[in-house]
Amino acid sequence: MLSYTVYSEAGGVGKSSLTANLAVAHARAGLDVLVVPLDPQDGDLSRLFGVDDDRANSDADNIVRHIVRSPKGSLTDLARTAEGVDIVPEHNMLSDLSSHLQREQRKAEDLGDSYNIYAQLQRVLRDANIAEEYDVLICDPPATESDHLYNAIYATRNLVIPVEPSAKGRASVEGLEQLATNFGDQLNIEIGVLAAVPNGFKHTNDQEELIDEIDLPTPEVIGDRTSMMEGCWKQQCSAFEYVREHRARIRDHEVETLAQFDQIARYLENQVGLEAPNPPEPGSLEDDEVIEA
Repeated sequence: MLSYTVYSEAGGVGKSSLTANLAVAHARAGLDVLVVPLDPQDGDLSRLFGVDDDRANSDADNIVRHIVRSPKGSLTDLARTAEGVDIVPEHNMLSDLSSHLQREQRKAEDLGDSYNIYAQLQRVLRDANIAEEYDVLICDPPATESDHLYNAIYATRNLVIPVEPSAKGRASVEGLEQLATNFGDQLNIEIGVLAAVPNGFKHTNDQEELIDEIDLPTPEVIGDRTSMMEGCWKQQCSAFEYVREHRARIRDHEVETLAQFDQIARYLENQVGLEAPNPPEPGSLEDDEVIEA
């Protein structure tokens, strides 16, 4: 199973957009994909895919209930499907995840039991046999150090890092590498960085220099696609569906970007020896017209 957390401590780097498009790229190659987003804020991955209608429903089953052992159903029943990807929708209870975990820890300690706050998402996924049901697991935590992040990392053990090609972005990568090292040492686990994905690249000399300095695998460098990504959020879909269904004319640079998502997905799959059963031609869209930008 390929499992990874998409994370950067810098905000505004397209973390959730990258997660969504990589998930669809895995799925369109014939793999079974589960995404577990954990961001307590609005404007998150569940919103992007349009599966957040129960977010404010206090009676609805949700991932936090599962993490604190109070589920109302199975985890697989909780998942919603969009564009071939299964998604565990985010819920407003994620805002109180830390307090719920601390309460569970106190209860366990009062009974003389051990309780690892950071291992609870892993337990939920293991009990639901996710490794047997899915080929790919992706977590999308908030861009802050939190119990949400630590549970995601503990469950997946791998990181994919979206990078802003700027001095700020380079500093965030250095900080994240240190964070991963410290967290791994603290919990006695190994955490791998599968890839860094620079995006918003405008081909300036400074950006090229900064990308050259990134000491992590960078399978693709994605250009500035602000308009396309804003369109995805407006239409609540991946870039693949946005280009295919919501663009009157498809431009070369859009197809190139879709191909890059496909190629990153293949790269990540190769890191764990996962072979997609039906990988498409990178960026392919059936029966669509491609014109010069």
